[in-house]
Amino acid sequence: MDKGFEQIVSWRKARELNKEIYQITDEKVFSKYFALRDQIRIASISISSNIAEGSGRKTNKEFIYFLNVAKASCYEVKSQLYLALDVNYITKTIFDKTYGICDEISKTIYGLIKHLENKI
Repeated sequence: MDKGFEQIVSWRKARELNKEIYQITDEKVFSKYFALRDQIRIASISISSNIAEGSGRKTNKEFIYFLNVAKASCYEVKSQLYLALDVNYITKTIFDKTYGICDEISKTIYGLIKHLENKI
């Protein structure tokens, strides 16, 4: 079986982020604030989904577009993590860990975009 997007480091990291976000937002204090809970989940899911969708496109130019959307969603998650920290939904330790995963995703997406741009 050919594993396309599953081999992409950014997608694997985004999958890790999704799991972290769901665990964090299932906690009692966070889970009752539906708007932020749902929004951070949607943004997190958007990262992995756009990487996967983009990898299935016909051209590198299309793939780059979806990678940029995924990267933007990653920044959205970062912003929402700050809010969650500021209102004490998460601890600084959880913030640092989750923000660090976002940083890794952003960097690997950036590297993949540069690699694909060089092929165009």
